[in-house]
Amino acid sequence: MVIAIDGHSSCGKSTMAKKLAKDLGYIYVDTGAMYRAVTLYCMRNGIIADGKVDNKKLTEAMPLINVSFKLNSSTGLPETYLGEECVENVIRTIEVSNNVSPIAAIPLVREAMVSQQRQMGLNQDIVMDGRDIGTTVFPNADLKIFVTASAPVRAQRRYDELKAKGMPADYEDILKNVEERDYIDSHREVSPLRQAPDALLLDNSEMTIEQQQQWLMQQVDRLRK
Repeated sequence: MVIAIDGHSSCGKSTMAKKLAKDLGYIYVDTGAMYRAVTLYCMRNGIIADGKVDNKKLTEAMPLINVSFKLNSSTGLPETYLGEECVENVIRTIEVSNNVSPIAAIPLVREAMVSQQRQMGLNQDIVMDGRDIGTTVFPNADLKIFVTASAPVRAQRRYDELKAKGMPADYEDILKNVEERDYIDSHREVSPLRQAPDALLLDNSEMTIEQQQQWLMQQVDRLRK
Protein backbone atom coordinates (compact mmCIF):
# COMPACT_ATOMS: atom_id res chain seq x y z
CA MET A 1 0.00 0.00 0.00
CA VAL A 2 1.15 3.53 -0.82
CA ILE A 3 -0.21 6.35 1.35
CA ALA A 4 0.41 9.86 0.01
CA ILE A 5 0.11 12.81 2.40
CA ASP A 6 0.34 16.25 0.78
CA GLY A 7 -0.36 19.71 2.12
CA HIS A 8 0.86 23.13 3.15
CA SER A 9 4.06 23.78 5.06
CA SER A 10 4.06 23.44 8.86
CA CYS A 11 0.68 21.72 9.06
CA GLY A 12 2.07 18.64 10.79
CA LYS A 13 2.36 16.34 7.77
CA SER A 14 5.67 14.86 8.84
CA THR A 15 4.57 14.24 12.43
CA MET A 16 1.37 12.48 11.38
CA ALA A 17 3.05 10.53 8.58
CA LYS A 18 5.86 9.31 10.86
CA LYS A 19 3.42 8.09 13.49
CA LEU A 20 1.11 6.50 10.94
CA ALA A 21 4.00 4.63 9.34
CA LYS A 22 5.24 3.48 12.74
CA ASP A 23 1.75 2.28 13.78
CA LEU A 24 1.30 0.40 10.50
CA GLY A 25 4.87 -0.93 10.28
CA TYR A 26 5.37 0.86 6.95
CA ILE A 27 8.40 2.67 5.55
CA TYR A 28 8.22 6.46 6.02
CA VAL A 29 9.70 8.97 3.57
CA ASP A 30 9.78 12.70 4.38
CA THR A 31 10.15 14.30 0.94
CA GLY A 32 10.14 17.80 2.39
CA ALA A 33 13.28 16.90 4.31
CA MET A 34 14.89 15.83 1.05
CA TYR A 35 14.37 19.28 -0.48
CA ARG A 36 15.54 20.90 2.75
CA ALA A 37 18.74 18.83 2.63
CA VAL A 38 19.38 19.91 -0.96
CA THR A 39 18.77 23.51 0.13
CA LEU A 40 21.25 23.16 3.00
CA TYR A 41 23.87 21.85 0.57
CA CYS A 42 23.22 24.82 -1.73
CA MET A 43 23.52 27.30 1.15
CA ARG A 44 26.78 25.80 2.33
CA ASN A 45 28.31 25.75 -1.15
CA GLY A 46 27.35 29.19 -2.41
CA ILE A 47 24.71 27.94 -4.83
CA ILE A 48 21.95 30.08 -3.35
CA ALA A 49 22.35 33.56 -1.83
CA ASP A 50 19.74 36.24 -1.20
CA GLY A 51 17.11 34.01 -2.79
CA LYS A 52 19.00 33.75 -6.08
CA VAL A 53 20.21 30.40 -7.40
CA ASP A 54 23.37 29.83 -9.44
CA ASN A 55 21.90 27.33 -11.90
CA LYS A 56 25.27 26.40 -13.41
CA LYS A 57 26.69 25.45 -10.01
CA LEU A 58 23.47 23.61 -9.13
CA THR A 59 23.58 21.54 -12.32
CA GLU A 60 27.16 20.52 -11.58
CA ALA A 61 26.38 19.74 -7.93
CA MET A 62 23.18 17.69 -8.24
CA PRO A 63 24.94 14.36 -9.01
CA LEU A 64 26.98 14.87 -5.82
CA ILE A 65 24.01 15.49 -3.51
CA ASN A 66 23.07 12.29 -1.73
CA VAL A 67 20.04 12.40 0.59
CA SER A 68 19.04 9.35 2.60
CA PHE A 69 17.18 8.29 5.74
CA LYS A 70 18.51 6.20 8.61
CA LEU A 71 16.66 4.94 11.66
CA ASN A 72 17.58 6.43 15.01
CA SER A 73 17.99 3.39 17.24
CA SER A 74 16.83 5.33 20.32
CA THR A 75 13.61 6.80 18.91
CA GLY A 76 12.84 4.23 16.24
CA LEU A 77 12.23 7.13 13.81
CA PRO A 78 14.04 7.96 10.56
CA GLU A 79 16.47 10.88 10.40
CA THR A 80 17.67 12.80 7.35
CA TYR A 81 21.26 12.44 6.17
CA LEU A 82 23.16 14.59 3.71
CA GLY A 83 25.95 12.29 2.68
CA GLU A 84 27.17 10.81 5.95
CA GLU A 85 26.02 13.76 8.10
CA CYS A 86 22.79 13.69 10.11
CA VAL A 87 21.09 17.02 9.30
CA GLU A 88 17.69 16.31 10.84
CA ASN A 89 17.77 19.38 13.11
CA VAL A 90 19.73 21.89 11.04
CA ILE A 91 17.38 21.54 8.03
CA ARG A 92 14.48 22.72 10.24
CA THR A 93 15.96 26.17 10.92
CA ILE A 94 14.28 29.34 9.67
CA GLU A 95 17.31 30.01 7.45
CA VAL A 96 16.70 26.80 5.51
CA SER A 97 12.93 27.43 5.52
CA ASN A 98 13.52 30.83 3.90
CA ASN A 99 15.44 29.26 1.01
CA VAL A 100 13.77 25.89 0.41
CA SER A 101 10.87 26.98 -1.84
CA PRO A 102 13.08 28.54 -4.57
CA ILE A 103 15.26 25.41 -4.62
CA ALA A 104 12.27 23.03 -4.59
CA ALA A 105 10.71 24.87 -7.55
CA ILE A 106 13.66 24.12 -9.87
CA PRO A 107 12.78 21.37 -12.41
CA LEU A 108 16.26 19.78 -12.18
CA VAL A 109 15.92 19.38 -8.41
CA ARG A 110 12.37 18.06 -8.57
CA GLU A 111 13.23 15.52 -11.27
CA ALA A 112 16.14 14.17 -9.23
CA MET A 113 14.15 13.95 -6.00
CA VAL A 114 11.02 12.46 -7.61
CA SER A 115 13.19 9.75 -9.19
CA GLN A 116 14.67 8.90 -5.78
CA GLN A 117 11.23 8.94 -4.15
CA ARG A 118 9.76 6.53 -6.69
CA GLN A 119 12.66 4.16 -6.13
CA MET A 120 11.97 4.23 -2.39
CA GLY A 121 8.36 3.25 -3.03
CA LEU A 122 9.07 0.15 -5.11
CA ASN A 123 7.66 -3.12 -3.76
CA GLN A 124 7.08 -1.97 -0.18
CA ASP A 125 4.38 -0.44 1.99
CA ILE A 126 5.14 3.25 2.45
CA VAL A 127 3.82 6.49 3.87
CA MET A 128 5.24 9.47 2.00
CA ASP A 129 4.53 13.13 2.66
CA GLY A 130 5.31 16.26 0.69
CA ARG A 131 3.73 18.67 -1.78
CA ASP A 132 3.19 16.57 -4.91
CA ILE A 133 3.11 12.94 -3.78
CA GLY A 134 -0.51 12.25 -4.76
CA THR A 135 -0.35 14.34 -7.93
CA THR A 136 3.11 13.65 -9.38
CA VAL A 137 5.18 11.07 -7.49
CA PHE A 138 2.45 8.47 -6.89
CA PRO A 139 -0.71 9.55 -8.78
CA ASN A 140 -2.10 6.03 -8.28
CA ALA A 141 -1.51 5.91 -4.53
CA ASP A 142 -3.98 3.76 -2.61
CA LEU A 143 -4.79 6.56 -0.17
CA LYS A 144 -4.30 10.29 -0.69
CA ILE A 145 -4.65 12.87 2.09
CA PHE A 146 -4.38 16.63 1.62
CA VAL A 147 -3.64 18.41 4.90
CA THR A 148 -4.15 22.07 5.69
CA ALA A 149 -4.56 24.48 8.61
CA SER A 150 -4.76 28.25 8.93
CA ALA A 151 -1.48 30.15 8.46
CA PRO A 152 -1.46 31.57 12.05
CA VAL A 153 -2.01 28.08 13.50
CA ARG A 154 0.80 26.65 11.40
CA ALA A 155 3.17 29.49 12.34
CA GLN A 156 2.46 28.96 16.04
CA ARG A 157 3.12 25.23 15.73
CA ARG A 158 6.42 25.88 13.97
CA TYR A 159 7.37 28.45 16.62
CA ASP A 160 6.58 26.02 19.45
CA GLU A 161 8.54 23.23 17.73
CA LEU A 162 11.66 25.36 17.34
CA LYS A 163 11.50 26.68 20.91
CA ALA A 164 11.07 23.15 22.24
CA LYS A 165 14.31 22.21 20.49
CA GLY A 166 16.07 25.21 22.00
CA MET A 167 16.42 26.87 18.61
CA PRO A 168 15.91 30.62 17.95
CA ALA A 169 12.44 31.55 16.70
CA ASP A 170 10.41 34.68 15.98
CA TYR A 171 6.66 34.21 15.43
CA GLU A 172 6.24 37.07 12.93
CA ASP A 173 9.19 35.88 10.84
CA ILE A 174 7.77 32.37 10.81
CA LEU A 175 4.27 33.56 9.83
CA LYS A 176 5.74 35.56 6.95
CA ASN A 177 7.73 32.51 5.84
CA VAL A 178 4.62 30.28 5.97
CA GLU A 179 2.61 32.69 3.83
CA GLU A 180 5.43 33.18 1.32
CA ARG A 181 5.98 29.44 1.00
CA ASP A 182 2.25 28.88 0.42
CA TYR A 183 2.35 31.29 -2.50
CA ILE A 184 5.56 29.92 -4.04
CA ASP A 185 4.53 26.28 -3.60
CA SER A 186 1.12 26.89 -5.18
CA HIS A 187 2.39 28.96 -8.11
CA ARG A 188 5.56 27.15 -9.18
CA GLU A 189 5.67 25.87 -12.75
CA VAL A 190 6.64 22.27 -11.98
CA SER A 191 4.42 20.13 -9.71
CA PRO A 192 2.63 22.97 -7.90
CA LEU A 193 0.98 22.28 -4.55
CA ARG A 194 -2.64 21.31 -5.15
CA GLN A 195 -5.16 18.83 -3.83
CA ALA A 196 -5.54 15.78 -6.04
CA PRO A 197 -9.18 15.27 -7.16
CA ASP A 198 -9.36 11.96 -5.29
CA ALA A 199 -7.56 13.14 -2.13
CA LEU A 200 -9.36 13.40 1.21
CA LEU A 201 -9.14 16.86 2.79
CA LEU A 202 -7.98 17.07 6.39
CA ASP A 203 -8.12 20.51 8.06
CA ASN A 204 -6.41 19.94 11.38
CA SER A 205 -6.54 23.55 12.65
CA GLU A 206 -8.67 22.56 15.62
CA MET A 207 -7.66 18.91 15.99
CA THR A 208 -5.42 17.29 18.57
CA ILE A 209 -2.73 14.87 17.40
CA GLU A 210 -4.77 12.01 18.86
CA GLN A 211 -7.91 13.03 16.94
CA GLN A 212 -5.88 13.37 13.78
CA GLN A 213 -4.30 9.94 14.08
CA GLN A 214 -7.66 8.36 14.84
CA TRP A 215 -9.09 9.90 11.67
CA LEU A 216 -6.14 8.66 9.61
CA MET A 217 -6.44 5.11 10.94
CA GLN A 218 -10.13 5.12 10.08
CA GLN A 219 -9.27 5.93 6.46
CA VAL A 220 -6.66 3.15 6.32
CA ASP A 221 -9.02 0.62 7.93
CA ARG A 222 -11.71 1.55 5.40
CA LEU A 223 -9.36 0.61 2.54
CA ARG A 224 -8.30 -2.63 4.18
CA LYS A 225 -11.83 -3.98 4.41
